Amino acid sequence: MWTKIVPIAAFITSVSLTGGTSYAAPTAPVGGEALGSHGLVSPEGVKKPPKSKATSYVIADVTTGNVLAAKDAHGRYLPASTLKALTALTLIPKLDKDRVIRPSRNACNQEGSAVGLSVKAKYKVEDLFRGLMMSSGNDAAMALAETNGGLDKTMRDMNAEAKRLQANDTVAKTPSGLDKPGQSSSAYDLALIARAGLANPDFKRYISTKTANFPAPKGKHYQISNHNKLLWRYKGMIGVKNGWTSKARASFVGAATRGGHTIVVSIMRHEGFFWDEVAKLLDWGFSVRGKATPVGKLVDPLPDPQAAPQPQASTSVTPAAQPALLDRAASKQTDSTRTVGALVIGGGLLFGLIWLAYGIRRKRGRSRL
Repeated sequence: MWTKIVPIAAFITSVSLTGGTSYAAPTAPVGGEALGSHGLVSPEGVKKPPKSKATSYVIADVTTGNVLAAKDAHGRYLPASTLKALTALTLIPKLDKDRVIRPSRNACNQEGSAVGLSVKAKYKVEDLFRGLMMSSGNDAAMALAETNGGLDKTMRDMNAEAKRLQANDTVAKTPSGLDKPGQSSSAYDLALIARAGLANPDFKRYISTKTANFPAPKGKHYQISNHNKLLWRYKGMIGVKNGWTSKARASFVGAATRGGHTIVVSIMRHEGFFWDEVAKLLDWGFSVRGKATPVGKLVDPLPDPQAAPQPQASTSVTPAAQPALLDRAASKQTDSTRTVGALVIGGGLLFGLIWLAYGIRRKRGRSRL
């Protein structure tokens, strides 16, 4: 038996009606109303998607964001190692890929899948990202989290990134995806995360690398291989991430490009061997792209709250600019202002002449006495 994670806050808001009684009202699912369905949602006028044993999945066009078909898109499930896609997407911009670190014993001793970190070896951050996304290293995940300032900070950063992407079904509790109470994601969110990751050149490079040399103690190396089998078996496969735990079962998110178009497929809680099914879902996506009416949309990220505000234009005037400003001000005088000015000047001159004549007459009068 298994329990699907369904946080109430994700589906209802409080609405106060006449009389002061509060009732629960459904909120619109991210990406469109149809994606709130728990069953299969597919477009009319084209063949249905191939059958899949996955409890939840999404097929979408990465370029347009159009969701081509979905099944329980927003159902919340344990993500297993597919959560490492969010770890990479969050930390790649924060960490210098050429920085060299020596991992802690805690990182090296993480349970589950590992790339084989040793406290006796040093690694570039870039090596750790390869170990994370190629070999699904839980040790690499913890080492990256510690390099980022610690586990708590990294969890805050990952959850903030999920909210920025509008991946609201996702709650990260570990950087590796190892099961932990309260941790969740959805097929829709995995597609959002993958789409954002594909826009990052380093992320794309890590996930598409088939084999690489990995550092070992005493300056030696050994070869690691990507766990994504479709990199060898599916034409145009870019990669992203697969995962498995006994509680989460199998999960996967991956993308492929053909003819200049990219399709992403995400699946959650699959009970068996899913590689062939994913290949068929990708084939279906390419076959209906541009022909089928979308059933939803992969939404764009929210504006970055850390973005610096645009500087306001300065209102100070330099001495060199003052003559030009005076010239512009003079050029803006109207006929009426010119007339008033002339009258003021003329009146002043007339008053001066009268005062001068009066003074001359008084002087002459005194000279006669």
